[in-house]
Amino acid sequence: MGSINMNDNQVKSIAIVGGGSSGWMTALYLNKLYNHTTQNVEISLIESPNVPTIGVGEATVHSIRYYFAAMGLDEKELLKETNATFKNGILFRNWMKPNQDGSMHEYFHSFEQQNIANIHDISSAWLLDKKHNQQSYDDAVSVSSHLIKKGLGPKNINSRPYEGIVPYGYHLDAIKMAAYMTKVGVKAGIKHIKATVTDVEIVNGNIGAVHTNLGSHAADVFIDCTGFKGLLINKLKSRESNWQSFEQALPCNKAVAVQVEYPDSESPKPYTEATALSNGWAWEIDLVNRRGTGYVYDGNRLTEEQAQQELLEYLGQDKKVLKTVHIDMQVGCLKEFWVGNCIAIGLSGGFIEPLESTGLHLINASARLLGTHLTSKQVPQSVRDSYNTIMNGTYEDLKQFIVLHYCLTDRDDTEFWREVAQSAKYCTGLEQKIATWKSKVCEYMDLAGGYITMFSDENYRAILYGMKHYPELHLNADKEENKKIYAEFDRRLSQVMNAAMSHQDYLAQLK
Repeated sequence: MGSINMNDNQVKSIAIVGGGSSGWMTALYLNKLYNHTTQNVEISLIESPNVPTIGVGEATVHSIRYYFAAMGLDEKELLKETNATFKNGILFRNWMKPNQDGSMHEYFHSFEQQNIANIHDISSAWLLDKKHNQQSYDDAVSVSSHLIKKGLGPKNINSRPYEGIVPYGYHLDAIKMAAYMTKVGVKAGIKHIKATVTDVEIVNGNIGAVHTNLGSHAADVFIDCTGFKGLLINKLKSRESNWQSFEQALPCNKAVAVQVEYPDSESPKPYTEATALSNGWAWEIDLVNRRGTGYVYDGNRLTEEQAQQELLEYLGQDKKVLKTVHIDMQVGCLKEFWVGNCIAIGLSGGFIEPLESTGLHLINASARLLGTHLTSKQVPQSVRDSYNTIMNGTYEDLKQFIVLHYCLTDRDDTEFWREVAQSAKYCTGLEQKIATWKSKVCEYMDLAGGYITMFSDENYRAILYGMKHYPELHLNADKEENKKIYAEFDRRLSQVMNAAMSHQDYLAQLK
């Protein structure tokens, strides 16, 4: 018997269909993984020159820094190429009824919470001392909350690439980011094919080849990054049988995105704003050169014209509009992201409304997970099942976290708000958790066993307490011991405030 060549089962070629953030982020990651020293796997990316990328999800979570750093991208170059600014967190406005003094309710969800513990931790001390009557939770536990009030960014002149005095994300131009990654990817050896897919050939439950107007392309593995169209994955398993909608829990299924010029007096804010309107919410994301804004809304309650009108009224009529785009969103995810030799990544696999800027994070998470699962050409079904289970769990957990922002509302001014206040019932176990969090703090173990590593008990507490969902704790508070915690917070705060640099000054010196 001759010896079997073990390498016959190695993946030799991967074809990614579709560009944009999902296509290029996946291509760069897999290229780094498989070809970091020698060219082992041919990676090609096929994208149609005349299909525009959606390119509105322009804010990120902070962990995306680790992806950019791992890809070897120069941070200053990335910032310049994408007109980027920094993001210290998200300011939520108008998600509850107005405050007693008539002012708009708001709270800040930052990327950091100071973990200071004595007998109790800082968030429990804040609750026990009933400080919520005179101080917001974000001001009590987060340094970033104080930075944004002074227009300070997360870095200073000495900050190393991808490091700051507080964790941070970015606001960036998604279309420019895809163009920048194309440049980096082609230089790294990814084969860039500009062609339009005309047909997808299926052979025994796998994709044999994709045919384009400029020839055919075969590969061992195909990755579907064709957005909501799902050109490849839907050929292997029908959309009807493979799709699970989250629209009951998250009814916002449309968006209108508008780019506006800055008023002369304003400079970019180092945070994202999410302001609740009549039937959804509006984002404001500041780039160096313009403000990206939009309205995510329930298309069963508003027409495109009504939504656009409400957004423009909210923005103020004096705004100079540069561009307007209407988007239909499919909120939910596939049951199977990986079918045969095809894996759906990005919008082709699923979408959760952009409330916590998770789009790029999900692409990053999917590509990394694929890296550990794609170990041969003939991947056993058990490995595909594992990938699908983890991806489903990730989307479910994320759905729960987004629903939390809605279901805690006390707004009752429109039918939309009255209905989303009931939406916890569409997330298994969430009503029970919320009831429990009325009598105990939300802690790590309440969420353990979940899949999403992005949002922890810290993030849940920021939303719960920001939305005035405080637990009743009948425990002894040692006020003197708690004072030591607050003193330590103040010490850290003044240290960071002294080290921070104005957001505007940092961006200016990049030029």
